Amino acid sequence: MLIKNPETFDGECFAFINKEIILRKDNAPMCLQDMEQLKHDAQGSDIYCEPEYGICFMLVKDKELPSDYTTEALRLYNARNTEEEAMKVFRAKALASWTDSTRYCAGCGSALTPHKELTAMTCTGCGKIVFPRIEPCIIVLVRKGDKMLLARHAQRNQDIYACIAGFMEAGETAEQTVRRELMEETGIKVKNIKYFGTQSWPFPSQLMIAFTAEWESGEIKPQDEEISDAGWFSIDDCPATPQPGSIAYRLIHNS
Repeated sequence: MLIKNPETFDGECFAFINKEIILRKDNAPMCLQDMEQLKHDAQGSDIYCEPEYGICFMLVKDKELPSDYTTEALRLYNARNTEEEAMKVFRAKALASWTDSTRYCAGCGSALTPHKELTAMTCTGCGKIVFPRIEPCIIVLVRKGDKMLLARHAQRNQDIYACIAGFMEAGETAEQTVRRELMEETGIKVKNIKYFGTQSWPFPSQLMIAFTAEWESGEIKPQDEEISDAGWFSIDDCPATPQPGSIAYRLIHNS
């Protein structure tokens, strides 16, 4: 269940701004009083708690935080914490984004209110139950002999080379998405597609499903609107790649 703007809460509290988690500068755990201060002083959203998971969460919209707080990229926070703690934080981030953006029923337009038993919203008009949205994506590392396919994405402002990734479309299996995305973005065909693992990536609501594959045929022809450059690289001679904390890093360095 979800509780909006709780009066008391003694579980773990998480606040976020963009792709960063907000932390106390004194390294003390965040508490409900911190959340209330951020809501008041930094244009925070409504506060929600999920008692079953022992988490409380919110989004902050003003980059000028009170002086007692600092931020850290969620990817770095994930890399230096346990998988269990990272799951709580990523769940909190996903739910914070969802509750902040899901205010009205898509069917009748009435206001939504937290469900009394489920982690969901209920329409005050037609009674429709709305669950948190999860958007499945694939990410794939393709190998050709001792080299791997890495690409620089046109829509990113960093000079980082990473794996090919993309959203699943209606009716597709994950493996079909792998084949389609690679053909669309690079013009190559692959074989021996193998499941590697998953990672929640709540920016705002992705679930990354990772695969490895082998080159079958075709020459690299980058899709201009998606890929600015792509090539085959060896692990010992490759450009800047994603840092620890992402499944892309694990694919490149551990697959």
